[in-house]
Amino acid sequence: MNIGSDLSFFSLVFGASIPVQFVMLILLFASIVSWKYIYLKIKILKETEDNTDEFEKFFWAGGDLKKLYEGLDSRGKSMVGMAEIFRSGYKEYFAQKESGTFDKKSVESVKRAMRAAYNREVDTLDRHLPFLASVGSVSPYIGLFGTVWGIMNAFIGLANVAQASLSQVAPGIAEALIATAIGLFAAIPAVIAYNRFAAKADRLSVRFESFMEEFINIMDRKG
Repeated sequence: MNIGSDLSFFSLVFGASIPVQFVMLILLFASIVSWKYIYLKIKILKETEDNTDEFEKFFWAGGDLKKLYEGLDSRGKSMVGMAEIFRSGYKEYFAQKESGTFDKKSVESVKRAMRAAYNREVDTLDRHLPFLASVGSVSPYIGLFGTVWGIMNAFIGLANVAQASLSQVAPGIAEALIATAIGLFAAIPAVIAYNRFAAKADRLSVRFESFMEEFINIMDRKG
């Protein structure tokens, strides 16, 4: 038996038992989807963070809020992050002012409009994170199932052999350990990405919350 050939990665994968191959396929699919979501989250979080930084710079420069609102509203594209929260709040504020009164009920109306926009933005930031968390926590156990199955088959095969040797049991054990390796390959990037993205999303949501409080105070004084 040519051990080097028999224990090559692809020969072990394609020569594995059906249940172990099925486990590997599940883990490979989970890994591909995870990397897709990781790419999307990097893009969304960077866009939100950059837009929020840019908006804060203009907002706290002390310019006319109405002009800022009109400038944002005339862009002709959907806004993200703090700019969208501001747009929703100022739009409601302007509607209340147009009605001729701006009292405590009007302030509450502005708060509700901003809270609704805030919830949408936070939902966008948190989207796909549960999937990454699930892949990170479940993939090692799925891989472990493939490992247990492969080792079980390897030892069952030894029952039909009069004299066991390492060369006979090595392919089955190696096949089993590949399932564990693929499980870790799927889990580790998902866990790292989840922790990093969750921390960034939390920081942005805190910034949104602080801005909402400051904006409500400004509107209350203007009212």
